[in-house]
Amino acid sequence: MKVAIAEDGALFREGLVLLLEAAGHEVVGCVGDGDSLFGIVSTTDVDVAILDIRMPPEPDGGLTTAARIRAAKPDVGLLLLSHYAETHYLMKTLEIGAERIGYRLKERVAGVQVLADTLDRIAAGEIVIEPVLAKRLVQNPSERTDSPLAKLTERELDVLRLMAEGRSNAAIAKELFVSVKVVEKHIASVFAKLGLPADQTMHHRRVLAVLTYLRASKIDG
Repeated sequence: MKVAIAEDGALFREGLVLLLEAAGHEVVGCVGDGDSLFGIVSTTDVDVAILDIRMPPEPDGGLTTAARIRAAKPDVGLLLLSHYAETHYLMKTLEIGAERIGYRLKERVAGVQVLADTLDRIAAGEIVIEPVLAKRLVQNPSERTDSPLAKLTERELDVLRLMAEGRSNAAIAKELFVSVKVVEKHIASVFAKLGLPADQTMHHRRVLAVLTYLRASKIDG
């Protein structure tokens, strides 16, 4: 896999290079700002771009650059990294695209296996959300009776949380110790209770469900 990096912290940037090379990936560019990364992606074959959310040319330059890359090169996967699990950054990340994108904590990808798995899932078309953030998002998610999640059962909330982490139906079934068919029934019930239109694709409905989930959260980020 060909990967380009934009990270303004020199030590972390070099650490990512070592991790990626250890995982067998080719680093085709390693820079400290978004504009330079955009130049690389525009002229070089890149499978996934890794971006620090907070970097030049502006405080949230990673998000701005990610949006530019997605508009110009929609097939390039995007991995946004941050020191903190912040809901508003996650929302902005999901607004950039509904596939081949991820939001993870820097400390969580400081290992070859986790980083490699994250990149593989993004390259395969998945949305990858930091599990710690997804778990925080279900703390009292339906406490308000006007919450769209108030209609969901506890097990349906578990399924939706795992969907928010970017898990496949098979992975959700394994996590909850149930069959894939049971997971499919829960997902169908979640879609119905959240009022998601049946004429949308399955992938799009999953994204809409996750966005509903995040918007109903009480976490301030």
